[in-house]
Amino acid sequence: MPLFRFIASQKRCNVTRQTNVPQMETDLKLHLSGLSEQNTFTGYGAGYVTINQIRYEQSLIVLPDLIIDWEPRTLEQLEPEHFAFLLSLQPEMVLLGTGPMLRFPHPSLTKMLTAAGIGVEVMDTQAACRTYNILMAEGRRVAAALVI
Repeated sequence: MPLFRFIASQKRCNVTRQTNVPQMETDLKLHLSGLSEQNTFTGYGAGYVTINQIRYEQSLIVLPDLIIDWEPRTLEQLEPEHFAFLLSLQPEMVLLGTGPMLRFPHPSLTKMLTAAGIGVEVMDTQAACRTYNILMAEGRRVAAALVI
């Protein structure tokens, strides 16, 4: 009987001994534990995220009750105006997903958010999706700003 079961890209990877480390695919399908009227990431992969079973292939801002197309398509295109718009949404925390790799924007870009008492966490987009789901499930007003 397998000790662990991972589902990635509709493939299963069973580990029968604790000493083996399974190889994971980059696409992931997340399963909801219950029905929700809030926006929840249900999957992601190279160049896309899935929210409530709908696939998106462009940069987005996601809040529990709102999905907004976001202009910057690369980290280099981020401008202070993009973060001012995030400030206007009044989240408790912003999770900045920087694409497939963790990359940090210039600190001057996020300064207005931190000055307003809004937490900013920078991570790769897949980590931002997972973290968003956890914080949203806790009832937090979190915004995931994803560069895809």
